[in-house]
Amino acid sequence: MTHRERANAVLHYQNFDKLPVVHFGFWSETKEKWYHEGHLTLEESLTPNDRIPSEDVVGRKLGFDFGWGVAVGANTTLFPAFEDKILRTDPDGTEYYYNSDGVVVMHKPGSTGIPAEVEHTLVDRASYEEHYKHRLQFTPDRLPKLTPERVAELNARDYPLGVSLGSLYGSFRNWAGVVGTSYLLADDEELYTEIIDTVGAMTLQCVEEVLKSGVQFDYGHFWEDICFKNGPLVIPAVFDELVGPWYKKITDLAASHGIDIVSLDCDGMIDSLIPTWLENGVNTMFPIEVGTWGASIEPWRKQYGKPLRGIGGMDKRVFAGDYSDVDREVERLRRLVDLGGYLPCPDHRIAPDAKWENVQYYVDKMQNLTL
Repeated sequence: MTHRERANAVLHYQNFDKLPVVHFGFWSETKEKWYHEGHLTLEESLTPNDRIPSEDVVGRKLGFDFGWGVAVGANTTLFPAFEDKILRTDPDGTEYYYNSDGVVVMHKPGSTGIPAEVEHTLVDRASYEEHYKHRLQFTPDRLPKLTPERVAELNARDYPLGVSLGSLYGSFRNWAGVVGTSYLLADDEELYTEIIDTVGAMTLQCVEEVLKSGVQFDYGHFWEDICFKNGPLVIPAVFDELVGPWYKKITDLAASHGIDIVSLDCDGMIDSLIPTWLENGVNTMFPIEVGTWGASIEPWRKQYGKPLRGIGGMDKRVFAGDYSDVDREVERLRRLVDLGGYLPCPDHRIAPDAKWENVQYYVDKMQNLTL
């Protein structure tokens, strides 16, 4: 079987000859550390972060089969994006800059976290009409260049390929911020709803055009990232009412093209949003970030049954420990794999505290996992 056939078999509760061993990329700082330790060449350490195909050179060196998350899709964010622009640099090197979402962010030298949001352009209807509405309209320029040659190349692949289904709320949260979206719901619900509907309609049209390309996709994939360690950054009932129907329209469209696996990337404690996703055609949770809240596919499977699938859920924090920590995690994962419809994967990009030898050890154990 090919990696593509194996992954499809796992997610469809079918027999497979070997469990695919997959990763979801690496922090830039992780690759830099491994370069200085002699595990990677300089060129390998400089592979673009958050670009699974290019990072597969690192993954293969560790023994992974492939990186999960390769997808083809249109640009469903702001088009054109705002121009990145440095506004000022403090004496200590702290930078304040205007990013592509129209947000002023602060980045301190040496920081490896997400830059702090300082100010948002999107605050009310006037700012939406002036700066955002025209950037959320459909245009053919949003579409990927899928020539007949490129389509043939993609269809000859041996790995699973997704079609990107966009972000129906996560991008909105990026533009206005968590506080901004929360206040906007209270201050101008009509605008709040209009933005969601505008994004949904544009995304639906983009996906429809990409699905006409002739590429044979294995799954559809949304990105959201709208939860944190204590739950969602949006009221579940509001999310269900306003965003749920757009998931349904897009997943129905995907289903009409033979796509029956739809995954969604959302970090944090996602439990209270799962009903909306599952009822509207999203059936595969990713990356099942274990976190301090102990996320696992097991309780979800007990609650929702086999319609709910999962990819991820491997607690990458064990890579900072020793072999015994990895052994315990592999045994935990073995039991979850036995549930079916589940493909283990580190629950986000592998962090700088990961020891190269621990990751290799994990991969070797998973490659030889007996089920």
